[in-house]
Amino acid sequence: MKVEVYGVGMIWFAPWDYLVMLTGVEEALLSLAVRPDFAHAIMERFMDASLHRFQQLYEEKILSPNNGNFRIGSGGLGYTDDLPDLPFSTTGISPGQQWGCSTSQIFSEVSPAMHEEFALRYEKRWLERFGLTYYGCCEPLHNKIHILEEIKNLRKISISPKADVKTAAQKIQNRYVFSYKPNPAIFACETWDRNLVRNDLRKNLQIMKENGCIVEIIMKDISTIRYQPERLNQWAQIAMEVAS
Repeated sequence: MKVEVYGVGMIWFAPWDYLVMLTGVEEALLSLAVRPDFAHAIMERFMDASLHRFQQLYEEKILSPNNGNFRIGSGGLGYTDDLPDLPFSTTGISPGQQWGCSTSQIFSEVSPAMHEEFALRYEKRWLERFGLTYYGCCEPLHNKIHILEEIKNLRKISISPKADVKTAAQKIQNRYVFSYKPNPAIFACETWDRNLVRNDLRKNLQIMKENGCIVEIIMKDISTIRYQPERLNQWAQIAMEVAS
């Protein structure tokens, strides 16, 4: 078996995912309204520490490419012609030769203005280091596309099962990759209904097509397949048929 040396590729960057483990979810969200100075202070501290650590990785020459068979952010693979095509075992590259990502899942019910003030404003300091970036995970972002436009090197946006597909498609169109995440709850149904899978995918993909979207389909966050692994293969076959 061939052994290759690989450094640090995709870094999952989700500041508020980490901070709520220190403060508590309710405390963190309330702080945005009742203790904004505190919320800004902890985010500022987290960003300073994260950027310092990342600079160390760069200076130690241990960054490696993630343009290829690598999961990018919460989405698909990193293949692109807009980043250098480097061998897997390359180390010592610059952040500008990598994909970066960020997300603020805990902000799913936070207004666009607060999302920008307490998350995106800081996350941009991280994202601007990279060649291309991916934003989002499970949080619905269909009403926040206008603030994500501030990310100059943004390439992909996560459209989770909680998002409104039509609104997202109308706003994104062909400007970013529409990283579509169908609802994994379909695997939890007692009766496996392939027609339901097909109709749901066809309906939503038609909306994306009408708006000229560039789409990747990612089924993730599966918690059960009810002891029927064949559901996964059948879902993938249906998705390929509908998307072709």
